[in-house]
Amino acid sequence: MTDTFCGFVSLIGASNVGKSTLMNRFIGEKVSIVTPKVQTTRSRIRGIYVKDNTQIVFVDTPGVFQSKTRLEKAMVSSAFESISDADEVLFLVDALKGMDKNTSILLDRLKETHQNAILVINKIDLVSKEQLLPLIEKLNKTGVFTDTFLVSAEKGDCTETLLDFLVKKMPPLPFMFPADEVSDLPNLLFTAEITREKLFLFLQQELPYSIAVKTSRFEDKGDKGLVIEQNIFTQRDSQKAIILGKKGSMIKKIGMSSKAELEKLFERPIHLYLFVKVKSKWEDDPSFYQSIGLDFNA
Repeated sequence: MTDTFCGFVSLIGASNVGKSTLMNRFIGEKVSIVTPKVQTTRSRIRGIYVKDNTQIVFVDTPGVFQSKTRLEKAMVSSAFESISDADEVLFLVDALKGMDKNTSILLDRLKETHQNAILVINKIDLVSKEQLLPLIEKLNKTGVFTDTFLVSAEKGDCTETLLDFLVKKMPPLPFMFPADEVSDLPNLLFTAEITREKLFLFLQQELPYSIAVKTSRFEDKGDKGLVIEQNIFTQRDSQKAIILGKKGSMIKKIGMSSKAELEKLFERPIHLYLFVKVKSKWEDDPSFYQSIGLDFNA
């Protein structure tokens, strides 16, 4: 009989309900990128939490929405797959948006698979208690949820209570990862995600959804720091021009912001080199899907 406890907890929900923010809050470090835009998370990101003799592997998933493109279908498929693999499932709902179309899609999926989940209503700081009560009642009438928690992932309200609850739910198993790790995300992918986050934050409208970032070089130069080279793929020359900006002003801003965050996260000097390339059909490249853990044929 093991004296340790370990399990997987998947965070699922519609786009932009706060899954990445909540996982980062649990871990206490930035593991998953966060932007105000929907559909930011493209693949399953694991964050690792340890308390005493218990390890929880949190799985941040792409938001569920009505998918059309190959990439979108692969993202939604990844989210659905994470449900069956988890010991516990956290179903996040935006307190302000309530039961929207995408939340209903995911709820129907849970009903079809007879999967129970823990209801987590997030962003409670944005609504009154009077507004929350009908939403709680409506969701709990579905019979899907075993427990309900009201939190603000952004502010940290009641997140510790939820975390303590999850610790007690983990099965008796050996740790799956070293106790000092906070994520199993490879450096190549993690660093690419940080730059992709900056692209979301600096570029307007829908352009970030037409962009992919791939780290082609990650080299440790000892006291000189890390050398990172990344390719930013976009679909058209006109999009490349926007990313570069007038006289390279935009790509410089993106690079400086990404470099500053990477230096903070790695606590090392970072030498970051960004190259913008036009690749019209990068969404149809199986190697891209493999690099971020998505099923090309989903």
